Amino acid sequence: MSKIVVVGSCNIDITVECDRWVHPGETIFGNRLTVSPGGKGANQAVAAARLGADVMMVGCIGDDVYGQLVLKALKENNVDSTYVKVLPGENSGTAHITVAEDDNTIIVIKAANDLVSPSLIDEAWEDISKADMVLLQHEIPAATNAYVIEKCAAHALLDKITYLTPNEHEAATLFAGKGKADILDQNQGKVIMTLGSKGVAYAEKGQVITVPGFKVKPVDTTGAGDTFNGAFAVARANGKSMQESISFANAAAALSVQKLGAQGGMPYLHEVEEMLK
Repeated sequence: MSKIVVVGSCNIDITVECDRWVHPGETIFGNRLTVSPGGKGANQAVAAARLGADVMMVGCIGDDVYGQLVLKALKENNVDSTYVKVLPGENSGTAHITVAEDDNTIIVIKAANDLVSPSLIDEAWEDISKADMVLLQHEIPAATNAYVIEKCAAHALLDKITYLTPNEHEAATLFAGKGKADILDQNQGKVIMTLGSKGVAYAEKGQVITVPGFKVKPVDTTGAGDTFNGAFAVARANGKSMQESISFANAAAALSVQKLGAQGGMPYLHEVEEMLK
């Protein structure tokens, strides 16, 4: 069984479903309010655990009811929360999501996630160092992410765990002034660019390869990228090729968007295997 450690954010998602987008200064009625576990880090941990990996989560939550919900969700999904620290007097992170017209907007309040520190990494390092794959996101301090990368590099793990999976908009920001083909060609084997319904692109041997997605009717796209990353990590840690891993992750992401909530729609291994057939 592959061992995956996720260092990152734990949130509670507060989701409002509406028939259409609200305009500035306007008040409209929503259809439903859902409170569910989320956060890019916790989402990726749950996705990987449901797909059969041995997963540990490293992060911070507040000593509030939202933090209790986060821990409950991790436990229910067999994610080791030994290093999910409860911080007295702090609020847990929240994501405020509006779902309308087959899309969403999200405002994240980092709260306790902004207190994930290098000292916590040191505390968890014995377990982190044993991982086949380490996942990071951008909802905890950049300095802590950098600290994890440096420690992994010193431990000779960097080449095994470094993949960058931006979407098209994130890639345009990260590699300003460069087109998709140049970004991928100049970062072969590293950058895996998600293209929404068009699939996922990467470069290999000077060629840009696009792995097509699965055509499904989305209910809520929240967490689709996290599902992709968790699934990709599981597949690569289990020795699948780049293309096989992306196909596996595409199937998982396609399944995830067919239910409401970031973690609510995350599939289990047998569901992904069935879709790939």
